[in-house]
Amino acid sequence: MAKKETEQNAQNLEETQEESIYISKEQTHNIEKAPKKRWYVVHTYSGYENKVKVNLEKRIEYMNMGEKIFRIEVPQKTITQVRSGKKTKKEEKIFPGYVLVEMIMDDDSWYVVRHTAGVTKFVGTAKKPIPAKDSEIKKIIHRGAQTTAKIELDVKVGDKVRIVSGPFAEFIGDITEVYPDKSKLRAMVSIFGRETPVELEYKQIQKV
Repeated sequence: MAKKETEQNAQNLEETQEESIYISKEQTHNIEKAPKKRWYVVHTYSGYENKVKVNLEKRIEYMNMGEKIFRIEVPQKTITQVRSGKKTKKEEKIFPGYVLVEMIMDDDSWYVVRHTAGVTKFVGTAKKPIPAKDSEIKKIIHRGAQTTAKIELDVKVGDKVRIVSGPFAEFIGDITEVYPDKSKLRAMVSIFGRETPVELEYKQIQKV
């Protein structure tokens, strides 16, 4: 009798151990399968980027999605405009028509973002958005945080400008070429009675 009880107890212990191992594997499998937060790129109607950010933030609060949708970014850079000698600053979007969303992707979070006013789609397939690479997102956000500003000047070929700094300071020149992507221009300046082409940066001149 004692022998049978011992065998039964051993069998029960073995079954309990097997069950524990199974549960442990099941839990490990679930942990590995658990979704994690990633950055996704959302396409919006042109000019609606900031509105989408505001609308989505309201929906996150209203629908209690703060544990699945974390950050919404509209990457921007500072542009310095020079008009009539006066400098003004404005924010310019780095990627017009796109918004970055950090979120845990599932059916509920997908629905909240996709059906926010102004959103047209996720980048990726219709049913499977593709997460962006963390390295790319860091570069984009870092680029938006940089303080270096591009200068825009309301000048065109034929305008007269006064040079305010550099070796040709106080000379007057006529613009012959404009390079807005480099914030530079070329002007013809009369030096010792000869017309001389001079390349200048926007910050070196004032419109006459």
